[in-house]
Amino acid sequence: MKKALVLGATGGIGYALVQALLEKNIAVIAFGRGEEKLERYFGNKVKMVVGDVLQEADVMRAAEGVDVIFHAVNFPYQHWMEKHPICLQHVIHAAKSKKTKVVLIDNIYAYGKQTRKVSEQETKEPHTKKGKIRLDLESKLKASGVPSLIVHLPDFYGPYAYNTILHETLKNVAINKKANFVGPLNVAREFVFTPDAAKIIVQLSQHDDAYDQNWNIPAIHSITGAELVKILREETDYRKKIRPISKTMIRFIGFFQPYMKEVVEMMYLTEEPVILNGEKLQKQMGEIPFTSYRNGLIETIEWIKQEESVLSK
Repeated sequence: MKKALVLGATGGIGYALVQALLEKNIAVIAFGRGEEKLERYFGNKVKMVVGDVLQEADVMRAAEGVDVIFHAVNFPYQHWMEKHPICLQHVIHAAKSKKTKVVLIDNIYAYGKQTRKVSEQETKEPHTKKGKIRLDLESKLKASGVPSLIVHLPDFYGPYAYNTILHETLKNVAINKKANFVGPLNVAREFVFTPDAAKIIVQLSQHDDAYDQNWNIPAIHSITGAELVKILREETDYRKKIRPISKTMIRFIGFFQPYMKEVVEMMYLTEEPVILNGEKLQKQMGEIPFTSYRNGLIETIEWIKQEESVLSK
């Protein structure tokens, strides 16, 4: 791979993918809707294309001359049904037209409820609306005939990962305000650090035999909210109470905020987490040097402090 297109380059995973590709000396086209944000994130390190993934001509223009399209676009939950299928169709058309491969960054929703570590071979039987949407997208990409690599990530955190379940907690810790934690504090869940995930995805994308397959990218290990809070208190001067937010509380907030209403059906993941089996990935890549939660949290908190300082000027 000599040249790659990252759709959704200003999202948490998209930003990390751009950095991981640059580390491999791969030319990058960073695609996003806002020119100012693209320039602030990447400066003159990459070619930037301002456009809308819901406009096929924009995606076609950006995909000219690339070897791989990294699809890291996400939409607010309330727009998934309407926008995700259109976006994927434009990616498929561009890939066919330009004869490129596609890497789809996916989550774990299509796996549905699981009682054991989930391998890539597990039958997907999603019970939620959003899980069914994700499975439909995956099926359409596989049926398209485009060489594709589909990666499943758990919840993630890291620089520029704003729209994540953990970001608001970390942001409020960083600025020393009262913080909430979505879900119970005593349940072990997975949170993958975005730079780790991006490096693995880029490495997989450089191997032809990794395509037309699904790949789980787990976190270094699962961790409870209480353990995360303990690390945060040890590494910062934060001493305020962190309040766990329950499904009932999310449902109440949803009466006033459409986005939070859509969060309710995914709250099962905070109580009965899906934990990814990474054996297939380890066989392909060997031992993977994951960042510890402690170091990942420190880096993310420092980034939030710097970002808050920049945005306040």
